Parts: sequence; C-alpha cells; structure tokens
Amino acid sequence: MYRTIVYLSLASLCLAFANSGQSDKSLKFYQEKNFHEAQDLTDQNVKDLANLSDMQHFRNTLDEILIPRVVGTPNHEKVGNYIVTQMRGLGWDVTENVFPDQTPVFGTLNFKNIIAKLNPNADRYLVLACHYDSKYTREHVFIAVPCAMMINLAKVMSSRLTPLKDANLSLMFIFFDGEEAFRQWGPTDSIYGARHLAKKWEDTPYKDGANNLQRMDVLVLLDLLGAPDPVFFSYFHSTEKWYVRLAAAEQRLAELDSLEGYSRTIENLNKIFRVFVAEYLHCRS
Repeated sequence: MYRTIVYLSLASLCLAFANSGQSDKSLKFYQEKNFHEAQDLTDQNVKDLANLSDMQHFRNTLDEILIPRVVGTPNHEKVGNYIVTQMRGLGWDVTENVFPDQTPVFGTLNFKNIIAKLNPNADRYLVLACHYDSKYTREHVFIAVPCAMMINLAKVMSSRLTPLKDANLSLMFIFFDGEEAFRQWGPTDSIYGARHLAKKWEDTPYKDGANNLQRMDVLVLLDLLGAPDPVFFSYFHSTEKWYVRLAAAEQRLAELDSLEGYSRTIENLNKIFRVFVAEYLHCRS
C-alpha cells in the first residue's frame, strides 16, 4: 500500500489566518486561502499529467546541478546562473535576491536567493521551494534533486501553466541559498537565504495592510527528496487538507497504474507534484 510522499512545511514562511466567520466579499486577499478549494480532476486528467514525464530532461537538468556548490565558489555561481537561465527560458519572471551575511568560517559571503514567478503581479501564490547550495561532502550534493524536479515541472507543464501568467493566484518557485551550516547548525549558521527573505518580505508592505510574506498561500518545501522510499508526515493543522490532497494524488496515481514502483521514486514524486499543482491552481488542461 502506498504511503504518503509529501511533507508540507510552512516554517516561518507561511502564515495562517482563521476568518471563517467572514463572507467571501469581505475577505482580504490574504484571507482567501482559508477558503480555497482544489479542482477535482478526472481519471483522464490524472493520467494525462502522469504521461507528461520527461526523465531525459530531468537527468540533463540534474547533471548541471549535481556538483559541489558551496556558497562563494565558482560552482555555486555556475549553478545559480543555470537555474536563472532555465527559468527565464521557460518564460518565468525571475528575481535574484543578493545579500551579504557573516559566516563563522569564511567571513562575509554574498548569497543569492532565486525567486521565479509566473505572474509577478499576482496577489497570491502557491510556492514550491528548495535550496540549491551544498556542503563540500559528497553526501550533501544529492540535494540537487529537488531543484531539478522543480525545473522539470515548469518545463513539462508549461502549456498548462501559461494561463497562470495572468491569474491572481499563480505559481512561485523559490531556490533558497545558504541552507547549509558552515560550521555547526544553529540559529545564525544555517538557512541564511530563508531567514533573509522572510525578514525582507515581512518588512515589505503590500495592499490591504498586509506584507509580501502574506502573499503565499502555502509553501511546499521539497528539500531532502531524492532518496528511495521516503515517508513524510503532516505537522501543521492549518495545511492539513493540502497534505491530505497530496496523499490522495499519490493514491489515485497508484490506482490508475500510473506509478512505477518505488525504484522510480523521483518520477513518482514528479507525478504527484504535477497533480497537486494542477488541482491547487485549477490548471488541469
């Protein structure tokens, strides 16, 4: 029996609001996520999404990223530039959030978060995120897999995602920098990019008395995906229904014989995320 594969992580990057007593007309944009419902897909819709697989593109993308890419090194700059080029080539609006921070080993380093949006003017976003930096050691290099998964999703779903370039609820990818600690994981030596971007967006006003951080409906963190047969759990009540939706996507794909067994874990995950994105953003065709 298939187990759920997806973990929804909001951490400090997604705020939940409980406003169930308000009518839709009185809702502010950042409250609408509490009433958002997924679009039900037909069996044929699910099969069509599963059949979008392009593992050659995935492998080619992974080959470009699957190298040691420590912040401040030429490889790190190379991978960051590759991600930017790929996303812009797919027609996304890309912002490079460059900032300096102090590290315990190398002193001040420049970090670069990469933010890609289908519609930069949308009020709300479903966000997929990962980090693209690595440590020196080989066992940390595999973390490139989520980056390749996201770029692959953008490529194979491109025709279905095109309407989101004009939608008020759109899709955003964040490729965080500086996830890894340089000496020892702690509050000031880790998640450099996430900490910086969360603070920056929280301090940036937006309409309805909100800030840029509140433009995110849900942030789905793909970090650490890539090893075979992962099992993840839901830890956030505010996003429980979306966790259940991801699990249901996996179950439907299995029932339709569209999963290939867990020797193909990565491509199965790719299919699950395609179904979830299509359901959440109502872009089944």
